[in-house]
Amino acid sequence: MSNRGVLIVLSGPSGVGKGTVRQAIFENYENDFEFSISMTTRGKRPGEVEGKDYFYSSREEFEELIAQDGFLEYAEYVDNLYGTPLKYVEDTLASGRDVFLEIEVQGAKQVQKKMPEGIFVFLVPPNFKELEDRLVHRGSESHELVQQRLSKAVDELRQIRYYDYVVVNDKVSNASRKVKNIIESEHLKVSRNISDFETFIKEME
Repeated sequence: MSNRGVLIVLSGPSGVGKGTVRQAIFENYENDFEFSISMTTRGKRPGEVEGKDYFYSSREEFEELIAQDGFLEYAEYVDNLYGTPLKYVEDTLASGRDVFLEIEVQGAKQVQKKMPEGIFVFLVPPNFKELEDRLVHRGSESHELVQQRLSKAVDELRQIRYYDYVVVNDKVSNASRKVKNIIESEHLKVSRNISDFETFIKEME
């Protein structure tokens, strides 16, 4: 089979549960991929761990890395910067391991331009009321910021058409299983394996 790893991008509006679904995939299934940790200028939320949830940096440090073309993608979301280190992704894919990205919609669009061969999955809430409840009950942001995120979510949902798959996060166990099935199916695509089988056929001739 193909020696190069596959890039998996899980995206969707803030509050949809991307992190929870990603965590369920890593905890409940056998995986042969690396989770790419993003860098952000956002403050650390209660319970988050440096180097596990994000790499936290100052805006100055982040902008210096932008100038060095050190990101696969980066975006500014609600006054904070988020980005995926480029070298880590390239090295991991070249080694034959998959890379799993959990990023915001704006950043995913940049990745599509640089690595269109990736798998792009859009996670959506069952309905808008559910999304609002999740943001409010998270309790880590002010009412004003919650409203900003909800307004932003409307624009982000319009981007579904640019993704390969859409998964409704009605229940974490269902959503994580569907994303895992998508990844497994993509690995079996002829387009990802044709060169290996062409070599196999030549050896048999």
